[in-house]
Amino acid sequence: MPATLTIQGKQLGNKRPLFPDRSLPYPPDLARDGGRTTLRDLIDAIVRQEVVAFRERQEERRLFQVLSQRDIVEGTRQGKIDPGGRELEQEVDVEAAVAVALQAFEDGLYYVFVDGQQQIELDATLYLQPDSTVTFVRLVALAGG
Repeated sequence: MPATLTIQGKQLGNKRPLFPDRSLPYPPDLARDGGRTTLRDLIDAIVRQEVVAFRERQEERRLFQVLSQRDIVEGTRQGKIDPGGRELEQEVDVEAAVAVALQAFEDGLYYVFVDGQQQIELDATLYLQPDSTVTFVRLVALAGG
């Protein structure tokens, strides 16, 4: 089984994750460097991977789908039955997405934990293992604050 990083998303005050855990292939260049990287480079790589995944999901939605009885029941339960077939084309500027993610970290909108250790500096060296878990914790602003 190939080595992967597990990416998690959580929000303070919410027990449910922001998204299902995702796996990211362990980058070969990290293996050569003993897992050494920076948080800046890690966020950059994760955002780029998410943009690729977003584009793939967008392409899948363009296709009409034959819905099974299970799909219809599940869609009814969720309040939305989706047969696909949309021509929504949302362009994503990868460089802008990376810049926004880095700025949001600097602005304190989310925390990042690698294997349970909070990372506080974008350019500090950190070491990833082939089975590391990266957790993004989105903070919630207080009302009126």
